[in-house]
Amino acid sequence: MADNLRALFSSNDPSAFDVAEAFTDRNSQWAVVAAALEEHLRRVAGGAFDVEDLEAPRTNVIVFHGVGGVGKSTLLRKIEAALTSAEHRPEQWGAPTWTERVLPIRIDLSRAASTGSDFERVILTIRLALAGALDRTVPSFDVALRHYWEHVHPGEPLDEYVRRSGLAGRFANLLPGQLQAGVGEVAAALALPGLVGSAAGQLTTALVSALRERQERARALAGAARTAALLEATPDLEALSYYPHLLAWDLNQLPVKKRLTPVVLLDTFEDTADRHRDFERLLQRLVWLMPNVFFVIGGRSRLQWADSALHGQLDWTGPAAWPGLATAPSSLTVPQPRAAGTGARQFLIGDLSLEDCETHLARRLVHDDRPLIDADIRAAITARSHGLPLHLDLAVSRFLEIRRTGRTPTAADFDCTFPALLARTLSDLTPEERHLLRSVAVLDAFDLDLATRTAGLAQQAPARRLAERPLVTEDPYALWPYHLHRAIRSAVRDDDHSDDRWTPADWDQAADRALAALGEQWTKAAALAPSRMLLVACLRQGLRLARDHRLTGLGWLIEAAFVYTDDSVWEPLTPPTTGTGAPDTAADAVAELLTAIARRQREHRRRTADRLTAVLDTGLLPTELTEMALYYRAKAHKDLSQNDTARTGMQQVADGEGRLAVKARRALANLARLAGDFPTALAAVPTLGWKGRHHRVLGDIRWSHADTAAAIHAFEAGRAEAEQHGAAGERAMMQVRLALAVSFADPDRAADELALAHQLLEGLDQRSNTLLAQVVALIKDAGTGEVTARAESLRTDIETAGLPFLHRFVELALAFHHAVRGADQDLVATIGRLRTLTATGDFAYFTDIVHFMAGLPLPEPSTIRWAMSDHDVRSAWHDLVLARQEHLLAGN
Repeated sequence: MADNLRALFSSNDPSAFDVAEAFTDRNSQWAVVAAALEEHLRRVAGGAFDVEDLEAPRTNVIVFHGVGGVGKSTLLRKIEAALTSAEHRPEQWGAPTWTERVLPIRIDLSRAASTGSDFERVILTIRLALAGALDRTVPSFDVALRHYWEHVHPGEPLDEYVRRSGLAGRFANLLPGQLQAGVGEVAAALALPGLVGSAAGQLTTALVSALRERQERARALAGAARTAALLEATPDLEALSYYPHLLAWDLNQLPVKKRLTPVVLLDTFEDTADRHRDFERLLQRLVWLMPNVFFVIGGRSRLQWADSALHGQLDWTGPAAWPGLATAPSSLTVPQPRAAGTGARQFLIGDLSLEDCETHLARRLVHDDRPLIDADIRAAITARSHGLPLHLDLAVSRFLEIRRTGRTPTAADFDCTFPALLARTLSDLTPEERHLLRSVAVLDAFDLDLATRTAGLAQQAPARRLAERPLVTEDPYALWPYHLHRAIRSAVRDDDHSDDRWTPADWDQAADRALAALGEQWTKAAALAPSRMLLVACLRQGLRLARDHRLTGLGWLIEAAFVYTDDSVWEPLTPPTTGTGAPDTAADAVAELLTAIARRQREHRRRTADRLTAVLDTGLLPTELTEMALYYRAKAHKDLSQNDTARTGMQQVADGEGRLAVKARRALANLARLAGDFPTALAAVPTLGWKGRHHRVLGDIRWSHADTAAAIHAFEAGRAEAEQHGAAGERAMMQVRLALAVSFADPDRAADELALAHQLLEGLDQRSNTLLAQVVALIKDAGTGEVTARAESLRTDIETAGLPFLHRFVELALAFHHAVRGADQDLVATIGRLRTLTATGDFAYFTDIVHFMAGLPLPEPSTIRWAMSDHDVRSAWHDLVLARQEHLLAGN
């Protein structure tokens, strides 16, 4: 309502638009409350319920906690309204299933704390609400309250105090009369009418005596087992905190037709915090001593009553006392309605969905039944809010402020954060926690050690405390379980208003510490057991930190870059660098280098070559990574069938004798094979070893000679070697090539090998090998099915991927298919296309192989240098065609 009034008074023409409360559904939260309240009503009505049982576990409380501005107070106000009357309940919430009478009583604890009256205010608020709802006395409690009041506030009438303290409402005038009536009832029960106007102490003494003497009428009126003891105690704040037990007893004695169940909503519970939990202890006592009252608590922090560590600070602690509050803090989502009866009583209020944000903004300001805020502005606000309702409301205020100046707001006006949001966040943090908050804002995710080292602290305790606050979200299954709420993180990073805001140097120092901490985590872990997931995660955060903060000490990032590329998995690392200009720092260049290498699986190889050329032209790469850029640019040129350029690049890397020299020599051997110089390629195999992927090179040579047995042996050895080194990417590549070799000779086994290849490729993002596996499927099915139509579709995918070298493999598969079927005319067309594709000389041996398959003479002398006699190669390929024909005849 306060937001509505602010909007109303923001314009000289309030009739120009309608201001509405735009409460979003929060259906799940209402379902939780409704189910828990229904369960509570059923339990209290049961015959086994005893309001004086002070040992039974308590389930009469439900807690919603979440970051400031997420909508807790709005939710509690809406629950209060929904429980008050059906007309205020959102239609989508649905009608409750209970028929019992309930009395919602919402108490803003921030106001209670600010007045200094604290617990007194809470008790009086509850009693005032009951005064109007019951229109009758609650004698046990009223006598005790009057006794307390005359002792603690001598000479101050209760009604005057109620008016002065701001508690006065439409039922305020009823309370003094009901207290007096309660005194009269007790005096009448004691047959002492002369005590009605006397001091409360005299009446209390007489009542205690009557209870001690077990007078039947006194026990019937104020006969809770502990009434006498409570009235004998000194009437101070400590005694007042136990009086709710009497009120609970009184409520339980009401006639059936008068009975009701109070639902007390305690809002802004975080404002009860103090060093010794004094106020919280009194409120917990209130909840415990009134088991027939249902409590809904809203606050920023998780309620810790179920934590045994608080024993001694609060009266009742531990999961046995509060089983519903013992839910682990990692349970961070409100359950769906069907899960509301599971016993959990503590839930994090999450952010609004994109749809809810849109609904909120569309309904907030309306003109002629249309949203006043345009769709593009609503989208911009929603994107920056990350679902935080406070951000939405602040954006609406900004919209009205801009409009008041006479200018039409635009989407660009809302690409910002709001100081008020940050002020709300920082208000209840200690200086140490504020420092930690800013430190972890440089990180995408963190654990306690990473947060502590980034902040430059010696102990983890402050990080643990910060992690327990709702502005930090926990995913217990993530590598680093914690991350800041994104809207708050943006506000922290953009802060230029706070008194203790950081300077750019402060941010760079934190980024430097974070980068070092990430490197140490990865280095230590890699020394024990290499983890691909940790490597990629550290690279993602490290590259962004180095790039965004222009850090110069790249250190471990260089080694991590080599480890990342060694396995050919290619998980995405970073988004493209911001801006359109070339990288201007070493960190920029490294980020762009690894991004280009990783994205080549999803971009045309021409784009990859251009990006790597641009990085090399900057001259900013460290020497070791310059070699990497040259190597992968040469690979891109090879994939583009620019093999002369590829040879030049690979030779440059090989001559440099750096870390990639062995791989470059392997590439040169492959380039010799592509040019048809098999003896040169075969001679290089013994010099390559594991790092040069010697088994892969040998297998490619052998299957090209139709020596499938030797090729299969080489690829199986390469797969085993990759498994031994934990190289998932290489293992998948070996499996695809193994399936390729098998597909010509044994289509039945090829189906199994191909299935395993697809399984190993899952999640590796190896575009060229995934497409090659589709070629293998064509070869496996040669002579049957719709091979030609499938090949046409595959050509489109290859063109899109920018991998033209694979077109030769498709034509080779089609040639095998046509040779098996004896489709001479189709075979001639395939040979023609293959000649065009191999006109540069690379893959020209594919044309010879096609002639060998079909038993056709070569039209002219071949330039191919085979590693065995031409006659043996011809016979081997033709035999594979004959074997397939026999296989198909046997199958028919």
